[in-house]
Amino acid sequence: MRAKTPSESRTIMTDMVLPSETNPLNNLFGGELLARMDRAASIAARRHSRRITVTASVNHVAFNRSVPLGSVVTVEASISRAFRTSMEVFLDIWMEDRITGERTKANEAIYTFVAVDETGTPTEVPPLMPETDLEKERFAAALRRKQLSLVLAGKMKPNEATELRALFMD
Repeated sequence: MRAKTPSESRTIMTDMVLPSETNPLNNLFGGELLARMDRAASIAARRHSRRITVTASVNHVAFNRSVPLGSVVTVEASISRAFRTSMEVFLDIWMEDRITGERTKANEAIYTFVAVDETGTPTEVPPLMPETDLEKERFAAALRRKQLSLVLAGKMKPNEATELRALFMD
């Protein structure tokens, strides 16, 4: 299976925050943003795997800034690492000031998707070949996050988590 680069599956979705999508403070509902992120991540995972993909987990979400009514919101999703049947998708969320046009990073998230066949059985995905420094950094961090998750779930012994050990042994 040919390795793919993050740029081959990068997904960029841009939309405006409308009144029906805001809370009483006139900021985008967190759940609305989660839905937008899930859709963008799903498209990126499907582009990478060329399979049906399902959300396995939402590993991390940071609501660092409120996104006000009328803002232009851009969700950028890229595969940060591919494992055997799963893919970690890193999302950067940007907002554009409606008056100045200035773009600011508002939030970020990490989702995990699994590729499945038509019967719902997990299926292998192509490996990922990161190119930029940021892609390489996210690629390495994805393995640490996966090992930590496996250790916390009791599916991996702490002494087997080589990437985590390396963090604390140096």
